[in-house]
Amino acid sequence: MRATVLGALLAAFIAWPASCETLLVANKSDATVDFLDPASGEKRATLPTGEAPHEIAVSPDGRTAVISNYGSRQAPGSTLTVVDIAAAEVTRTIGLGRHSRPHGLAWLSNEALAVTAEGSAHLLVIEPLSGRIRAEVETAQQISHMVAVTEGRAFVANLGSGTVTVVDLTSGAKLADIATGDGAEGIDVAPDGSEVWVANRAADTLSVIDPASLEILATVPCPGFPIRVRLTPDGSRVLVSAARSGEVVVFDRAKRRELVRKQLDLSTVEGFEDRLFGDRFGDSPVPVGLVVSPDGRTAWVAATQADAVVVVGTENLVVKGLLTAGREPDGMAWAP
Repeated sequence: MRATVLGALLAAFIAWPASCETLLVANKSDATVDFLDPASGEKRATLPTGEAPHEIAVSPDGRTAVISNYGSRQAPGSTLTVVDIAAAEVTRTIGLGRHSRPHGLAWLSNEALAVTAEGSAHLLVIEPLSGRIRAEVETAQQISHMVAVTEGRAFVANLGSGTVTVVDLTSGAKLADIATGDGAEGIDVAPDGSEVWVANRAADTLSVIDPASLEILATVPCPGFPIRVRLTPDGSRVLVSAARSGEVVVFDRAKRRELVRKQLDLSTVEGFEDRLFGDRFGDSPVPVGLVVSPDGRTAWVAATQADAVVVVGTENLVVKGLLTAGREPDGMAWAP
């Protein structure tokens, strides 16, 4: 009996995965979020969300994920889906009332989350576990889309206005609107908090902002419709997904210089013309969502028109693998 029990325990131990890390992927056309094993590509779970989920953010403690349910052109969304990551279950749906088209997400702590609402042109501070809206700050800009945070400040990229709105998170005051370039969308903060990088998709540029002085330190050319930007954890490199050209681009952060580009050699799926970008970019797989691993060696890129997530090395963009996602994958997040 004892040998049987020990044998079963040993078998279970051997079968247990070496890593329990998870890549969460929002599938816009399926209204779902996938839990993928980033190493094997195995789909561990698929959960329902609201219509057209766009972005995902995981809490600092790795326990909770929040998904913004953007909605369709005909029916704007106004909810957030809250997920218990370990249990792989939806725990709450938060209604935002008049604050429609929620999109960008950035955790301030394990109890508070910054959320952009395009429909009302607001930055919200939400308590995901209770569903309470703690603060509402009007940006007064067009299409307040993505958000990144530094110590005490939030930076909101306004796609329609080509600006970044700066909000003091302590007082709730709007501090400034910084003109960066047409189509300001992707945004990220350097790990040391010393710079904010913005992808101006229509201008084909990247802007570098000093978060203290709010001055633009540099404007860097980036052809191809740069739509997302992510810095590596050591702060040395900047990765960009270029939707129109179907490429991933790497920049040297210190030198503000492009290092390498990689074309994503993927075929578009049938029916992609009915999706968010339609046939605007021809046969481009339209890379959008971008996540960098904690060790900085690997990046995952969501190819929205190919229904795939491409795994690349951050140094030279060598393709390491391909993960199967749902229909129109976009926002992604890493969960430890």
